[in-house]
Amino acid sequence: MTKRADLVPCERIQRAIYLIRGEKVMLDADLAALYGVETGALNRAVKRNADRFPADFMLQLTAEETEYLRCQTGISSSGYGGRRYSAYAFTEQGVAMLSSVLRSDRAVQVNIAIMRAFVQLRQTLSTHGELARKLAGMERRIEGHDTAIRSLFDAIRQLMAPPPGPPKPEIGFHVKEDAVPYRIKRKA
Repeated sequence: MTKRADLVPCERIQRAIYLIRGEKVMLDADLAALYGVETGALNRAVKRNADRFPADFMLQLTAEETEYLRCQTGISSSGYGGRRYSAYAFTEQGVAMLSSVLRSDRAVQVNIAIMRAFVQLRQTLSTHGELARKLAGMERRIEGHDTAIRSLFDAIRQLMAPPPGPPKPEIGFHVKEDAVPYRIKRKA
């Protein structure tokens, strides 16, 4: 067995990292494939060492999350000899703990590769975050330009509109307010 940390390509690991409940996680089946063990064996090792996996290290997917992943990634359904239980998802800390639970040379080497993939993903996300902040700043500056351009177009439209014609006389009977009303006089 080689002692190289690049036993598994970083791209393969990054494709196996999902964002679930706001956490970057890896599924038990993907980890089992990377470590070269069966998913059931990995989950049994985790259950034997449950005290090493608190809630912030590992979570079990809900039925809705499992169904979503089944549609997105092709997880087999329980009706056809596939998974009978919801998948487990491991955070970065949970993946680090897995190497101590599995206790194999391959697990250590794969774990190093996975940690490097998480670090690279964090660096990529921070770069995207800086880009997003710069883009937001540009949008704020351009918003003022939009208002100025819109008012410029409104002024041009007013100049292009035909001038209003002379006022038209009003039609109908009009009572002048300064006129004295007609009074009827009675004979005494």
